[in-house]
Amino acid sequence: MSCLIKSIYVFAIFAAMAILVLSPAIGGAQVSYPLIVEDASGAAIPGAMVTDDAGKVIGTTNPSGEIDVACATPCRVRIAAPGFEEQAVVLTAAATIELQPSGQTEQITVTAYRAPLGELESPATTRQLSARALEQSPAVTLDGKLRALPGVETFRRSPSLVANPSSQGISLRGLGSTSASRTLVTEDDVPQNDPLGSWIHWQEQPELAIQSIQLVRGGASDLYGSSAIGGVINVIPARPASDGAEVSNSYGGEETFDESLLAQAKRGPYGALIAGGFIGTDGYIQEAPSQQGPVDQPSNVHSQNALIDLEREQAGLRFFLRGSGFEDSRHNGTVYQYNKTRLVRYMTGADWKNAKSATAALRLYGSRERFQQTFSSLSNSGIFGIPTCTFRCGETPTKFSLVPDNELGAAAHWNQPLGAGLLVVAGADVRDVRVWEREQTYGSTAALTNLRDHQRDSAAYAEAVWARKAWTMTASGRMDWFQNYDGQSLTWNGTTWVPSATQPIQRDERPFDPRLGLTRKLGQHWAVSTSGFRAFRAPTPNELYRSTTVGSQTTRPNYSLLSERATGWETGVATEHPWGTVRASYFLTQVNRPIVAVTNTATLLTRENLGQIGSRGVSVDYELNPFKWLFADGGYQYAHAVVSRGTQDLGNWIPEVARNMATLNLRAYKPALGTVSLESRLSGHMFDDDANTFYLHGYFRLDAFASHDFHRRFEVFASGENLLNRAIEVSKTPTTTLGQPRVARAGVLIRLGHENR
Repeated sequence: MSCLIKSIYVFAIFAAMAILVLSPAIGGAQVSYPLIVEDASGAAIPGAMVTDDAGKVIGTTNPSGEIDVACATPCRVRIAAPGFEEQAVVLTAAATIELQPSGQTEQITVTAYRAPLGELESPATTRQLSARALEQSPAVTLDGKLRALPGVETFRRSPSLVANPSSQGISLRGLGSTSASRTLVTEDDVPQNDPLGSWIHWQEQPELAIQSIQLVRGGASDLYGSSAIGGVINVIPARPASDGAEVSNSYGGEETFDESLLAQAKRGPYGALIAGGFIGTDGYIQEAPSQQGPVDQPSNVHSQNALIDLEREQAGLRFFLRGSGFEDSRHNGTVYQYNKTRLVRYMTGADWKNAKSATAALRLYGSRERFQQTFSSLSNSGIFGIPTCTFRCGETPTKFSLVPDNELGAAAHWNQPLGAGLLVVAGADVRDVRVWEREQTYGSTAALTNLRDHQRDSAAYAEAVWARKAWTMTASGRMDWFQNYDGQSLTWNGTTWVPSATQPIQRDERPFDPRLGLTRKLGQHWAVSTSGFRAFRAPTPNELYRSTTVGSQTTRPNYSLLSERATGWETGVATEHPWGTVRASYFLTQVNRPIVAVTNTATLLTRENLGQIGSRGVSVDYELNPFKWLFADGGYQYAHAVVSRGTQDLGNWIPEVARNMATLNLRAYKPALGTVSLESRLSGHMFDDDANTFYLHGYFRLDAFASHDFHRRFEVFASGENLLNRAIEVSKTPTTTLGQPRVARAGVLIRLGHENR
């Protein structure tokens, strides 16, 4: 795999050089075109969004409907505004563009399927990170960039550069997670959560190949199925739109490096894009200095990713073929503890749109993964059991696990406007996962076991969106058929494989998840909304069958786990103006029979279905553009997240969930000076366990990014994370581990042939 990824990466470099030599569009002169956007009566349209041919936002029109568009020739742009038909034009001089009304009722600015409505029409809280915002984030990895949004946190606070994969689940709405996410991550309608444990591979996506990210908070199983209890994070991939290339390279403290490349070409209806990169760090020792011992080493990671996308688009029909590879090698802080992941994904499909705005999409996808993990026990004894130090003196291997898995899936959906103001959506999907695990344990309980499992989730769903005057109503529902079958556990007796004493349980569940939403606009700039939903999350093979160890604590699996079922609602108020948007919401989500790690002893936990957990609170999100050169965004979340029903841990806080979280991000841009951005994050205290005995203090973190363009082709940048060098507590097991210390990086970004993001 690593040779394949490196070969693709080298090929991408040569492809970029070939494009540079062969394409006359490369290096086209940067030209500024004054543009005026107006309606059929000649009235100015303020706030119209102008994007380049790749979908990257160039800017929005001012109150006079004017904007200066700077781009390379030929300058292909798209212009969109609420209530008007989108228009694509090629600018060759100053121009006045007339947009046509889209209909007699409010326009649905984004399709209802797997995407939010317009800000004032949507009953759900949504946020979007553009390619430029992602590029200007101080963080190296995608999870770090997403933490700029309030209420977004991984299972533990550690960054994915040093975290064990099993702690990289994502948490939204204060619901927390175990190793599995209660939030679904998708890319182009395809789930990205790991088939084995539902955690996220945050270094899997080539960073330059991400066009934008959409975040939808709140239950969304009515359209997305399992895992979408806290919300959905949708990664929108870049598509080949012109001839061009980008190369980025940075290096910094702790030997942290980030190298990435993207090359694309467009010839008539055909397009090709290739991207890849290397991300890694030599890391740091996560244990608190006062608790470090001789066995402790820096936790680190070295990852490679690569992607190829081939497309043909003509007359409203697009076919594509995409393949990607990812390899990840991690050392988890001691000699014997490491992880290795090799993952290949492949996908093909088609998108169709007719003249009456009906659309359809088909996705066929699959993946093959090979996951290795080792575990060990730590002691304070040295040679012959004689104590030689105070903490973590000796290490003994306890288990080696090798887990191959295969995934196959298909998804199809169709939407159709029916008259003025009514849109219907229908679709179906299926996801099939097969897992095999070979596990070798050592010591007094030495054994060799072989386990297999087969899971399948099939579903059909429908949605209707109705808009009339100031009202927008959405109604949707999905029926899932989740099956867990063909499970078998075998033990090697020295001669042959024999069935284990306990065998996996066959399971068949059929949850139905509806959602209703209602929005009422109050004038041009205000709206109130409310929505209610049901959602579910099926147990993963990792939760059902694999034991894990963190520090001195071991968590045992449970064959009898049932799916989590959630009920929730949210109500809010939103306002939208040329200077920005603000949205405030009250939310409540209750998860019945949640899968949690219940403490049995100080060193032993077991996964169980508890009675109920609940998270209720308020959230405020804002995106402000008070001046042309200054952009501010962020928000605040208060989440009262506790065990709300059951005989165990009643009233306790949900582990790894802070009640108070806030972010404030400022980005300033002046052409003569460049870009400067500051990202700050404040988190209250939390607990690391269900018994609420391991207290984790709150923290404040400040990051910064600065860049300067030279002729829009060459950019130099520098970033700093945790500038105040705060000691951020990540976990206590019971050893205290800390988050990333202060790290600075510097790098360059070279763009060839297409417009600056």
